Amino acid sequence: MATAKKALAALLPLLERKEDRGFLTEAQKGMEAWSELMRQRASRLDKPMKPHVVAGEVGKRLRSDAIVSCDSGTITTWWSRHVPVKRGQKHSVSGTLATIACGLPYTIAAQIAYPDRQCMGFVGDGGFSMLMAEFATCVKYKLPVKVVVVKNNTLGQEQVVFLGVPEYGVELQPIDFAQFARVCGGKGFTIEEPAQCGAIVEQALAKPGPVVIEALVDPFEPPLPAKITLDQAAKFAKSLIMGEPNREKIALTVFGDKMREMV
Repeated sequence: MATAKKALAALLPLLERKEDRGFLTEAQKGMEAWSELMRQRASRLDKPMKPHVVAGEVGKRLRSDAIVSCDSGTITTWWSRHVPVKRGQKHSVSGTLATIACGLPYTIAAQIAYPDRQCMGFVGDGGFSMLMAEFATCVKYKLPVKVVVVKNNTLGQEQVVFLGVPEYGVELQPIDFAQFARVCGGKGFTIEEPAQCGAIVEQALAKPGPVVIEALVDPFEPPLPAKITLDQAAKFAKSLIMGEPNREKIALTVFGDKMREMV
């Protein structure tokens, strides 16, 4: 860090200010439009609840010292778009390794390393169910971790857009994660109503000790990229044609979302 600081201090005087601010202005306008779109998506009141809503409400309420650990998969999309990184926070994700189920262990490690900081795992039901017994570890050692489980009872739809492969065998056995948390000796909350999401998240974050927040969301909301390339569009169409079992519902969800955003 000291070396980087010295290097930047030496380089800064060599920089020349560009008088043409056109590129910067254009980029700022694009970011403003993107941020507004994200705000719109995170305020939707549709039922089943949109995953954007959960992530947005969580992002608003994290402390400045929060350490957020996200899992890999569809959940990463909602975290990256709606849980902004603020000064003083730390955010972790498995990145290109794409290790599913890393969210809870990362959160446990963070809470042990930083006992006085707010540590949260933002995970999907598929990833959480793989290592959910470790929540009992949190109870045993009185770790005040908060785990948000975005529950859609499926492993996700990344392969539909990025690989053009129909989903197969991705259905999950539904688990009452809030009840599971209580059985382990922690606290559990369930969110189904988007209008109540923020209040329940706030209530859960205020509780001492380990907490699971289970949020039931629309299983047919695909994690589409911000800008869909022709190749991705072709693969998405290919997966639907090849026999995607939920193709009608997914297609209607995507079409409905786009229509609302165009109005």
